[in-house]
Amino acid sequence: MSAQHTPPEGPLIPMPALTPTALRRAVSQIIPADLPRFNDHLAEAAENAAAQSSIAPLRTFLLYWGMTIAIQRHPTRAARLREMEDAAQYAPSLDAARPALAEIRAILDAAEHEVKTAQ
Repeated sequence: MSAQHTPPEGPLIPMPALTPTALRRAVSQIIPADLPRFNDHLAEAAENAAAQSSIAPLRTFLLYWGMTIAIQRHPTRAARLREMEDAAQYAPSLDAARPALAEIRAILDAAEHEVKTAQ
């Protein structure tokens, strides 16, 4: 008899600092398939920052990947987000999608809080 794999309740890794190095390490640990996308996004943010003479593109990059890690480091949270995204996408009406959208907002709010406390 084989046991069914259940994700851990707590986070897989601590919330990393919002630096490219710390976020890259976190991506490689918990969502390694996204590492090429992370690297491409960082290069694009750096190019945009130089072109605009602004750190805003880099700040946006750090916040985006911070939110991604904040969600993905909690397997049950990440799975629930995917479920609610599917529920909202395939809901027959906006009214039917509202509960899923509210839960998505709650998940994003919790991730945003983790990002803000990591800064």
